[in-house]
Amino acid sequence: MIYLDNAATTYPKPLAVLKSAEKALYDYGANPGRSGHRLSAKTSEQVFIARDKCAAFFGGEAENTVFTLNCTHALNFAIKGVCAAIGKCHVITTDLEHNSVIRPLHALFKQNRITYSIADSGDTDDDLISSVEALIRRDTAVIIMTAGCNVNGRITPLGEIAKLCKKNGICLIADCAQAAGVIPLSLQDGINIICAPGHKGMYGPMGTGLLITDGKFPISSLIEGGTGSVSGEIDQPAFLPDMLESGTINTPGSIALGQGADFVTSKGIDRIYAHESALCDLFEKQCGNIDKIRIFRPTGLKYLPVISFIVQGETSSATADMLSDNGFYLRGGLHCNFLAHKKQGTLETGTVRLAPSVFNTRYDVMKLCELLNKKYG
Repeated sequence: MIYLDNAATTYPKPLAVLKSAEKALYDYGANPGRSGHRLSAKTSEQVFIARDKCAAFFGGEAENTVFTLNCTHALNFAIKGVCAAIGKCHVITTDLEHNSVIRPLHALFKQNRITYSIADSGDTDDDLISSVEALIRRDTAVIIMTAGCNVNGRITPLGEIAKLCKKNGICLIADCAQAAGVIPLSLQDGINIICAPGHKGMYGPMGTGLLITDGKFPISSLIEGGTGSVSGEIDQPAFLPDMLESGTINTPGSIALGQGADFVTSKGIDRIYAHESALCDLFEKQCGNIDKIRIFRPTGLKYLPVISFIVQGETSSATADMLSDNGFYLRGGLHCNFLAHKKQGTLETGTVRLAPSVFNTRYDVMKLCELLNKKYG
C-alpha cells in the first residue's frame, strides 16, 4: 500500500501522537474543566498544555484558542459567529474556496443575514489582490480566504490581503485546512482568525480542529450549553474558549493534537514543505510528458505540495479506482471544491489528487509514476 491522500487526512500518524492519545484514554479519563477532583484537574492540565502548544504554533494566545471537531466546524464558528456579532454585512471570498467556506456563506445569504461577493483569483497574486480590493464596499466586514487551494495547491497572498483588511477595518478569516503545518501561518502576520484541521498537516487525530483568534473582532456562539464556568447564569459565557466549547471536548484528540504540533515543530515546517514539494516535482517530471495525462499546477506562483491530474478520456473516479486496485491510494473527484474545479475546467471530470506527507518517499512516487507510464505512456 502506498498512501498519497494526505490532503484529506495524513496517514500514518507519528508514534508520539498515537502514544499520547492512548495515554490520555488510560490516564486522563476525567472530564476537564468540570469536576474538582484530582483526576479532573490532572486532565485539565494536559488539555491546557495542548492548547498552549497549538496557540503558540499559530502565534496566538491560549485563552483565544478553541478546540473544534475539524476545520469545517471552526469555519462555521468563525463565519457565522463573526457575522452574527457584527450584524448584516457584506463578505468577500474567492473562487478558490472549499465548500466549508462557500456553503456557510450561501446559507447566511439565503437567510438574508449577509451578502457576499466572489473575487476572481486570476493568474497572479496581483490579479487576486486587485479583484478583492475592487469588491470592498462600505458595508464589507469580513474577508474569508483559503491560505492554499486544496485542488491545485495555489498559495494565496494572505499577507497583502491582511494589509487591505487592516486599512479598511475588515476581519480576515483564513481557511488553513490545506496549509497548516506545511507553510508558516501566524496571527502575527495580520490574520484575525485562523481555522485549521488537526488531522491533516498537523498530524493529529481525526475529529480535531482549531479556531484561533486575535480577539480584535467580536464573535457570537452558535452552540450553547454546559461549559463548566459561570454555571449559575442562564447566558452563555462571553469569554473564550468557553463560549465556543460547550459540552465535553475531545480530550484524547486534543492532547494528541498538541503532540502533533510538537512533531511539526521538531521536523521544521520549511523542511516538511521542501520534502513534500520535491515529491510533487518528481511526479510532474516523471508524468508531465505523458500525452494522456494533464497536470494542474499553478505556473509562476507559490504552491502547496498538492498536484491534481486527469487522464484524458477517463473520469477521475475511474482513474482513482484503478490506482486503488493497484495499491495506490489517491483521491478522485471534486474534493469538496466546485469553485476551483469550475475555474480550471474540471467540474465535469474532477481530478485525481496526489498529496504526499513527511512520511512518503521518492520510492512511493516513482512506483506510482511507473504504473502511470506503463498504463498510459
